[in-house]
Amino acid sequence: MYLKSLELCGFKSFAKKTALDFNAQVTAIVGPNGSGKSNVAEAFRFVLGEQSIKSMRGKRTEDLIWSGGSGSARGNRASVKLIFDNSKKLLNIDFDEVALERVIHRDSLSEYLVNGSQVRLRDVVELLAGAHIGSSGHHIISQGEADRILSANSHERREMIEDALGLKIFQYKREESERKLLKTRQNMKNVESLRKEIAPHIKFLKKQIERVEKTIALRKELKNSYREYLKRERDYLKTTEQNFAHESAGPEKDLEKLEKELTEAKKILEGSKHKDIKSGELISIESRLKKARESHDETTRAIGRIEGEIAGLQKMLSRERAGAGNNATTVEFGIVKSLIQEVDSLLGDIGAVPKIRALFKSFLESNKHTRSENKISDLEKEIEMLSDRKREALIGARDTETELSRLSHNYDSLERDIEKERDTSRDAEKAMFRIMADQNEIRGKLSVIRVKEDKLRLEKEDFKREIEEGVILIGRDVYVYESDDSKPSREERHVQEERRRNLEKIKVRLEDSGGVLAGDVLKEYKETTERDEFLARELGDLDKSAESLTNLISELEERLDTMFSQGISKINKQFTEFFTLMFGGGEASLSVVKEKKRKRAALSPEEMMEMGIEAEPDDEEEKTELGVDIHVSLPGKKIKGLEMLSGGERALTSIALLFAISQVNPPPFIILDETDAALDEANSRKYGDMVENLSRHSQLILITHNRETMSRAGVIYGITMGRDGYSKLLSIAFNEALSVAKK
Repeated sequence: MYLKSLELCGFKSFAKKTALDFNAQVTAIVGPNGSGKSNVAEAFRFVLGEQSIKSMRGKRTEDLIWSGGSGSARGNRASVKLIFDNSKKLLNIDFDEVALERVIHRDSLSEYLVNGSQVRLRDVVELLAGAHIGSSGHHIISQGEADRILSANSHERREMIEDALGLKIFQYKREESERKLLKTRQNMKNVESLRKEIAPHIKFLKKQIERVEKTIALRKELKNSYREYLKRERDYLKTTEQNFAHESAGPEKDLEKLEKELTEAKKILEGSKHKDIKSGELISIESRLKKARESHDETTRAIGRIEGEIAGLQKMLSRERAGAGNNATTVEFGIVKSLIQEVDSLLGDIGAVPKIRALFKSFLESNKHTRSENKISDLEKEIEMLSDRKREALIGARDTETELSRLSHNYDSLERDIEKERDTSRDAEKAMFRIMADQNEIRGKLSVIRVKEDKLRLEKEDFKREIEEGVILIGRDVYVYESDDSKPSREERHVQEERRRNLEKIKVRLEDSGGVLAGDVLKEYKETTERDEFLARELGDLDKSAESLTNLISELEERLDTMFSQGISKINKQFTEFFTLMFGGGEASLSVVKEKKRKRAALSPEEMMEMGIEAEPDDEEEKTELGVDIHVSLPGKKIKGLEMLSGGERALTSIALLFAISQVNPPPFIILDETDAALDEANSRKYGDMVENLSRHSQLILITHNRETMSRAGVIYGITMGRDGYSKLLSIAFNEALSVAKK
């Protein structure tokens, strides 16, 4: 897919911003009559540069702008934006997505924008031509124009076919070459006129040169004066420059040294930034140290509690061991149960009481030590358990003491480092302030020297200008001072100023005698002769350029004719196939015919006026150009011309031809506005099949009421219009689309 989306705002019935996304190869637009469906097709024409308001069903420019409705005021502008997917570089512009926008105002002002940048209509046309999207609109067939290619004259038909074949870009090149050729020939005339104008002037300048001979004596005097003056001035400038260089060498060296010291101080300050990191580490260690101390204290308290418990248990154990015979005993449950069972067995015996007493006595005698022994055992186990916990606590206490020692050592070390860095930073800051003060002092000294150097620079420029003026007056002789190596005597500066005044006097005398005039004449003569030689070369180059452009135009015309002939042959083949398919037989073909037509000037009157070119009688002449005729023969019917075809037959013929053209050189997209309106059910199926075949090469936007055509679309948009009078966009299902289309 090449088209991504279309945005309309204020264009005809689309008062509000409306966007259509083309996410399918075939998109159908449906809706009731008068809802604004065809305005979508006209929006495409509009944004692609259509200049005929009539072709967009309007009389004036403002007819394209929302005229207002109930609850909505009229608009002052209309805009249409068409967004292309340019990932395959269909358009010759280095963007993967190209947004082409046209804005029109009620004052008829029209603007064109490409990716937000304003461009000319010509730029838009050339950009689209490279993508086989031409101005003839073969790829946009609006309502009622399906047979436009049939009703067009042969010349218009050829242009439509050339456009479809992608020949417009070559036509633009040819037209551009013709404009360049016309301009080149006009330039040749201008150059010839200029040479004729300067020829008498060159003759006059030759006579003026004769006056130069009269100034030889003054030139000699001027030469000698220049020699002494320039020599003195050269030595003065050289000596003064050396003195300034010597004066500035020391401060500059000191400044360089201070700069290095400043850099070192900054490095130290930069290094001191690590103290912040170390301070953070110190805080972290302090926190860990606090936690370790708390843990150690808790462990110590736990050991104390365990030791107290052990001591208490050991006292209890000693008491138990000492009073084991006196304390009440604890008897195991099994022994008591056995005793009870024996007592129960004796209860039925009358003489059992003595037996029971003897039994209890025996029981008490045998179990008097049991309770004491169990308690002692339990105390020993508990003491052992607490001793294990104490050992574990002691191990933990030792580990904690080791960690405390390590953390304390790290804390002290970091604290010493941080304090040391603080001292270093304070020293570095003091050094920076001192260095900066020294730098400012040295820069002040250098500024004084620079002022003197600026003055010297101006004097050197005056010296240079004096030499240049001397070259004009006496030529290369002014450089004679350079060969004088003698050391001049020391003198005051005012003596040299006096030489300068004398030098100016000689110049005035030379001017009065014609010396300056001679210099000007020599210069002018040289420039004029060089100008004449340049014009002669330019005339030769223009002649070569005209010959090259003539050859290029011939090559382009030959190429256009060849490509057109080949394209016609291919279209004829496809046209015959589609025509036979649509009509179930018959024949159809295209033929190339020659017509006479007046040749228009390569440049418009406005362009010729801008370039100062006057239209000549031979700017327009008759020439022969090619046209295209259509011949059809229906099965079982004799016809002598296209005008004898019925409406349905014309529609089928135009569709067959348009589809044939599209098959030969498929355009990126095709917009068909109710071109299937005149087709019956059987032909609608054939039309739908051809639409699917066409969609393999081109993206299709179909405006239709036909159920069969709708069924071939991947996406269907519905257009409605309410009482407010503006069109609205609905994305609807296929069944809903059918019901909308029937209204």
